[in-house]
Amino acid sequence: MDAQDIHNLTNSLIYSGVGVIVLIVTFALLDLVITKYDLWKEIVEEKNIALAIFLGAGLLGLALIIASAIHG
Repeated sequence: MDAQDIHNLTNSLIYSGVGVIVLIVTFALLDLVITKYDLWKEIVEEKNIALAIFLGAGLLGLALIIASAIHG
């Protein structure tokens, strides 16, 4: 591996970490601020499959937006 490969790998890891952190923070804000009930409890304990599918689709869309913003 030359210096350019290490530089590219480092950048990829940093941007991936930033993307994951932004996604987690966004989910936490969505769960705490926007909704009137606990999303995690509703999905895990109440087994609300429709909410899980809806939230998963929303998070995938958000992940695409974050990836596009980071990639440029």
